[in-house]
Amino acid sequence: MLRVSPRQRQRLAEIIGNLTERVAEARANGWLGEVQGLQVSLAKAKEKLASLDRSSSRQAGPTDLGMPIITNQH
Repeated sequence: MLRVSPRQRQRLAEIIGNLTERVAEARANGWLGEVQGLQVSLAKAKEKLASLDRSSSRQAGPTDLGMPIITNQH
């Protein structure tokens, strides 16, 4: 599975916008096969963006695993 760098979020959003426009154009022209293919690509791009956003929010701070912390006690 390929992971998208958080720095590429804006580019991924642009791709989603472009795909949305292309789906509308294909529908307007009656290109049903093209519509179907573009919708698959659009759905995957949206999933990738959602995954990127989830992983970015998880990396905001440390994860509490519920494990005790051992400190040096003298």
